[in-house]
Amino acid sequence: MVTYTGDTHLKRLALVLLFACAAFAQQPAATSTKKPLTIEAVFAEGGITGRAPETVQWSPDGTKLSFVQRDDSGEHGALYYVDVAGGAAKPAVLVAEEKLANLQPPPDKAVKDEREKERRARYSVAGYHWAPDSKHLLFDSGGQLWLYSLASGTAVVVGSGDDPKFSPDGTRIAYVKQHNLFVRDLKSNKEKALTKDSDENLLNGEVDWVYAEELDVRSNYFWSPDGKRIVFLQMNESKVPAYPITDWVPTHPTVDMQKYPKAGDPNAEVRLGVVNSDGGSVKWMDVAGEYIPRFGWLDNGTAWVEVLNRDQDKLDLYFADAGSGRSRAVLHEQSDAWIEVNDAFKPLASGGKFLWSSWRDGHTHLYLYSFEKSGEAKLERQVTKGDWDTFGIQAVDEKTGTVYYVADEGDDRQRHLYSVKLDGSGMQRVTNARGTHSPSFAPDGKHYVDNYSALMTPPQMSVCAVGGSCSTFWNARPLTAFDLITPQFVDFKAEDGTVLHGTLLVNPILSSRSAVLMNPYGGPSGQVSRDAWGGTTFLFHQLLARDGIAILQVDNRGMGNRGKKFAAALKHNFGEVEFKDQLASLDQALAKYPFLDRARLGWWGWSYGGYMTLYAMTHSDRVKAGVSVAPVTDWRNYDTIYTERYMSTPDKNAEGYKKSSPVNFAANLSGALIEVHGTGDDNVHVQNSIQMTNAFITAGKQFRLMVYPRKTHGITGTAARTHLFHMIQDHLERELLGKMPATVEAPAHSE
Repeated sequence: MVTYTGDTHLKRLALVLLFACAAFAQQPAATSTKKPLTIEAVFAEGGITGRAPETVQWSPDGTKLSFVQRDDSGEHGALYYVDVAGGAAKPAVLVAEEKLANLQPPPDKAVKDEREKERRARYSVAGYHWAPDSKHLLFDSGGQLWLYSLASGTAVVVGSGDDPKFSPDGTRIAYVKQHNLFVRDLKSNKEKALTKDSDENLLNGEVDWVYAEELDVRSNYFWSPDGKRIVFLQMNESKVPAYPITDWVPTHPTVDMQKYPKAGDPNAEVRLGVVNSDGGSVKWMDVAGEYIPRFGWLDNGTAWVEVLNRDQDKLDLYFADAGSGRSRAVLHEQSDAWIEVNDAFKPLASGGKFLWSSWRDGHTHLYLYSFEKSGEAKLERQVTKGDWDTFGIQAVDEKTGTVYYVADEGDDRQRHLYSVKLDGSGMQRVTNARGTHSPSFAPDGKHYVDNYSALMTPPQMSVCAVGGSCSTFWNARPLTAFDLITPQFVDFKAEDGTVLHGTLLVNPILSSRSAVLMNPYGGPSGQVSRDAWGGTTFLFHQLLARDGIAILQVDNRGMGNRGKKFAAALKHNFGEVEFKDQLASLDQALAKYPFLDRARLGWWGWSYGGYMTLYAMTHSDRVKAGVSVAPVTDWRNYDTIYTERYMSTPDKNAEGYKKSSPVNFAANLSGALIEVHGTGDDNVHVQNSIQMTNAFITAGKQFRLMVYPRKTHGITGTAARTHLFHMIQDHLERELLGKMPATVEAPAHSE
């Protein structure tokens, strides 16, 4: 809390502000905190809300929901399950901790690399897999594979490799090793190589960095339904430039050359192959294109393939014959903005029809197509429609002709599970509680797990019966011990009249005007103004708000989940529209809420939000203090798929790249800036901050730079996060509140 003293005028102003803030947010006084909220508590192992279940999966027979539950340290845990037939969801141990401990790799083979740890966490690399019989599990322990029998409680090593998958009958497993595909017979324990390329640039069935990051690809090979064939993507990275990620901590630094195509660079060349699962030559499909973001099996003899052009505004769907390799185009999707790749292609089990997703009418909706063995697919009908978006297909019940999907109908700050008939009739909302629901259906479609949270409700997970009740099996720790301030949903208008959603977090009991902190993400696909739990960032903002810094977060045009027109506003021109909308919202907030102080404006953000911070501080003199974490400073430094989707290539849009990159405006820096980067960042390379540093020095501009050795894009870990957020808090409160930083002791443990 900040207290101003002075004459009668200031005392009267304080009273006005007191009543204005109280009217703005009716809730318990922020000064009556029952328990102190600290940065140490927020970023401790497990955090304030506790460690959530990991790797939540359904057994193939749909009778069990399994998950890994660890303690706060993350060092102890077991595999649990919920029996859906048991009524109330009561977790029980499926595989005990001591048995899991026996499956750990030896110390010399344990995953220690910071980048590999983050990759596994970020891309949800599964640590276990259900066998088709629902009686066995395959544990992936750092690449060492164990087959575990639930009946006997014993495990045997069955080889080593990445991305393991059971054959449909469960008698074999496939995996990727040394960039090649292998199959192992579980009865004879014999391994067979399906591809035998020795060129390190050829990835068979393996996913490269840019596909995983920007196309959300998690696997690049799939068994046919009868288990006789495997379709896989081969990526040739020979022409892709490499970026040196340097570890300076050892006496003799090491360098990892990461294949990373920057905007305008050659991408990996891709082709789709089919190989018999017992070996033989590869039959290459005659489909070609810049990207193959999705593929799979339509039936035992036919593969389906999505092909995306480099401009990412045309997507073609092909059906390819697995025996001959011949393919035919059955659907063509084109956009005047770009194509949003998703997982909503859903062939119906009855055959001859499939569901498709498109934002061709301005919003992402579902469409039903029929097809014959030859010719193009025929549009039967648009299944969903309206001024709202769908977010994938969760399940299809063909017996009742019902599709289950997630959408934001009625309020784009929320997400709910809905159902609709295949003929487009009978749309209804399935979930009730206001907030954000993320369901995952069992294979039989009879149950689903609902991962739910809301603005002031930390996550909880429940098992729900379709058409029945739900039973919660995990809750985050309650936050009743903390007097948290409830943010207010606020709306503003862009210059063209578009409504912009935001949230304002402000201490309801103030004796002074409040400084203002902008914290937008700002970029494509992002959505900050949601009725969903905001995690550690939300808790950190609580600390700032209590001390007198109001946090204003606004979703500008160019961000996601508001339809095509809203998203496409930034096409070929990053920064300008986003910044305009942020300033327009700020000015409207200042006019509406007199307790906000326009003279004390701060700005901070991460990734695209870090970019927005630099853009703001080099395009306006209004920002008094800012923190930019892991920012892109020159869009020529970022990867092809993301950057070109919105900006085209540097040779086609040279002026757009120049205007959008803060490195070209370093001489205009205004305000006190801290720039932060992890030296091991393989997403937004530290090169960005080095180039920005050089530009600031050349321009004679003072600022502060903080690097975190070995840390990747998320700068994870208790010690690093505690250090970083104390630095952010100290900087903002010093510059905006005139407050001197307190001495902070280092954590008692080491990472």
